[in-house]
Amino acid sequence: MITAIVGVNWGDEGKGRMVDLLSRDYDIVARYQGGNNAGHTVVNDLGKFVLNLIPCGIFRDGIVNVLGTGMVIDLEHLCGEIEGLRARGIKITPENLKISEKAIICLPFHRELDILEENRLGGDAQGSTRRGIAPVYSDKYHRKALRVEDLLKPGTLRGKVETVAGFKNILLRGYGAAEISVDETLAWLSEYGGRLAPHIANTEDLLESAAASGRRIMLEAQLGTLRDLDFGIYPYTTSSTTLAAFGPIGAGIPGRRLDGVIGVIKAYSSSVGGGPFAVEWLGEEGGRLREISGEYGAATGRPRRVGPFDCVASRFGVRMQGADALALTKFDILSYMDEIPVCVAYDINGKRVTDFPSGDELEAAKPVYEYLPGFKTDIGKCRNASELPKEAADYIKFIENAVGCPIKYVSVGPHRDDYIVL
Repeated sequence: MITAIVGVNWGDEGKGRMVDLLSRDYDIVARYQGGNNAGHTVVNDLGKFVLNLIPCGIFRDGIVNVLGTGMVIDLEHLCGEIEGLRARGIKITPENLKISEKAIICLPFHRELDILEENRLGGDAQGSTRRGIAPVYSDKYHRKALRVEDLLKPGTLRGKVETVAGFKNILLRGYGAAEISVDETLAWLSEYGGRLAPHIANTEDLLESAAASGRRIMLEAQLGTLRDLDFGIYPYTTSSTTLAAFGPIGAGIPGRRLDGVIGVIKAYSSSVGGGPFAVEWLGEEGGRLREISGEYGAATGRPRRVGPFDCVASRFGVRMQGADALALTKFDILSYMDEIPVCVAYDINGKRVTDFPSGDELEAAKPVYEYLPGFKTDIGKCRNASELPKEAADYIKFIENAVGCPIKYVSVGPHRDDYIVL
């Protein structure tokens, strides 16, 4: 059984919360793409945590957590994340956290290049987290990157670093920045790679063996459909494939098929970073929703852009992800609204559009709203669908019909057990 937990929208939908909840029924949780450029927030009986690289199954005993082949891993950041979790009593060992030997290493100069480019773009910056993700994925496809397995081969590591440094120094000179020190890079690799060496494994064999023996595997995505490099709001996307279809490839079991895809949507819309966001609320309206919902980036702390639920974007996201069930998160946040706006179409230069556009058309899109009655009730203690107010149940049904996919889970609070199964 292989299930993917994916984001339907711009990211920040609450995937970490759902992975933490549903991982109780799985043996392995594997991240399949991205790096430390986004955070998954988890609130459970152990406390509140923000994870950037480590899968959200780490809080459950007996689960093996895998950093997959498709990831880019900042070794220094990962060491800090491990130390922070251990300091709070979370058990992390080579048995419950494994790193694919084929994953790519995000080096300090990747971070520097990310910052230099965003600074160069100024007002046209693309909203990068400045953590080196675009530069390191670029190097991967240039075939000028280091793999995690290179840490275990000190005899050839210097030569590989020299090759990478020679390639990147051309770019650094163009920015007028200092060139890469091979010795300093090797020292960084030795310090952090040495700590992580016990966790490095042939995770493809581990996952394939698990799949063959019928063990349950969850694939954890980072970000959402609209940040996908191919199908998202390019160029305001991430630099990897966020879709469920890539999950088995990025995890390390490309010959396996998914048995299910759970898409995560939020009861309203939020986005971190640049790019078109048709439903964005500005001013007092947006500020109130942001404060009530605590919408600040888990990785960067940046205020998230917020607005009403977007049926056009979500329907597209559900289709791209191939979702067969949905989890609706932060539903309780809407309880303050007298009526709840929902974007059902876009107005693009006077034309009503219900299919998600791209490029210049998306930039010109203005939301067309319908308004549903608010439920004006604290639903945080509801644990069965029958306990929800009629207006809340009607909202859920409206969203299901609008996006063409059933909602199975409804989150009514931040804690692990604050949810309803429909």
